[in-house]
Amino acid sequence: MEKATLANGCFWCTEAIFKRLKGVESVKSGYANSNVPNPTYEQVCSKTTGAAEALQIKYDPKIVSFETLLDVFFATHDPTTLNRDGANVGDDYRSAIFYQNATEKKIAENKKKELDKSGKYEDKIVTAITPFSNFYKAEDYHQDFYESGQRPDYCMFIIDPKIRKLLTHFNDKVKEEYK
Repeated sequence: MEKATLANGCFWCTEAIFKRLKGVESVKSGYANSNVPNPTYEQVCSKTTGAAEALQIKYDPKIVSFETLLDVFFATHDPTTLNRDGANVGDDYRSAIFYQNATEKKIAENKKKELDKSGKYEDKIVTAITPFSNFYKAEDYHQDFYESGQRPDYCMFIIDPKIRKLLTHFNDKVKEEYK
């Protein structure tokens, strides 16, 4: 198993996407590259920790590649908006790939260049490609947010469209129980 750490806005919005992929064993919501050990949600929201709301994805590279994770990552959020995910604003909502090694860095850089050249997005991609330094799991009430039923309105308007994109563009990569 390997781990990928990705930030594509609010972790509530993206956890449900990646846990639906074949080969993904677990997805944890948390805070990546914080300059404060074990930050709380309140600290991260205060914009003083340098942390990004992120996911740590444990996956089997024999079933799903890092490149496929990046394809899903880029397709299910707007990587052209700096420090923003919809109504959520701040560097804690930035789009970022926290690479673990030189291979991941190269794959991420190539994917970003390829998408910029493709013309898929009107604006340039602002996703940061940054070395991984740390990941702290978020509080329990942030885990499995979509399935928890805590905010059905939020899920319906914000998360459901992202899941529909996943099912439309990556249906062959989705676990059977989620189709």
